[in-house]
Amino acid sequence: MEQAAHNNLSKNITFRCYAELNDFLPHEKRQKQFVHPLKTPVTLGEALESLRIPWSEVDLALVNGEPEALDARLRENDFVSIYPTFEILDIGQLKSIHSQALRVTRFVLDAHLGKLAKYLRMLGFDSLYRNDFGDEEIIELALREQRIILTRDKLLLRSRRVTHGYYVRATEKHAQLREVVQKFDLYSQFKSFSRCMTCNAELVPKSQKDIADLVEQDTLQLFHEFFFCPACKKVYWKGSHFKRMESFIRSLT
Repeated sequence: MEQAAHNNLSKNITFRCYAELNDFLPHEKRQKQFVHPLKTPVTLGEALESLRIPWSEVDLALVNGEPEALDARLRENDFVSIYPTFEILDIGQLKSIHSQALRVTRFVLDAHLGKLAKYLRMLGFDSLYRNDFGDEEIIELALREQRIILTRDKLLLRSRRVTHGYYVRATEKHAQLREVVQKFDLYSQFKSFSRCMTCNAELVPKSQKDIADLVEQDTLQLFHEFFFCPACKKVYWKGSHFKRMESFIRSLT
């Protein structure tokens, strides 16, 4: 009994969180090392939960300089360094939290990110979105279809079932797109205007004759290249709105 009581005493463990992981910490613990008392025995994963850092946001954790998995036990006076996801870097055998990055980049977005979903589709990324998605539905879609969860809900990412997720910091739609593009190094994967911005389906090139009954006659006379969505029947062409979006895409690169 005495041994059991001794094992459950609080132990001081030192943490240092890097880069955007600091967004999950209170201000007094950001960008510096801090001592966090925990009842031991405790695992690395449990320690992250106590700090309210989602597992899906962490790619590498070093305990006293050595990479450890989430089930590693922490001890008195351990020093834990926690690093965010390295989607743009190959950290090889050091990577211990997740098995691998998702190189076929697909997203599922929560109800707060409808405009971001449209912009990601504009760049050609398979991006699922509904304004009534529930948390469990989002997680199921992410697991089943190997998608990265994008969310403004920190609580969603705390689920142990989330393997690839990212908390979007920006609130303005253009800033959100820049943030996600930079975070996941998406530049080389752009396939602009290949998906329907409304429903996410892949667009099909069509001639004037093919869509003569779907657009105004003035539009038919002005433009010769059209793109058709077989799912929602929407037609796109390279008008002034296209040119504005094209200019914005150039600014991203």
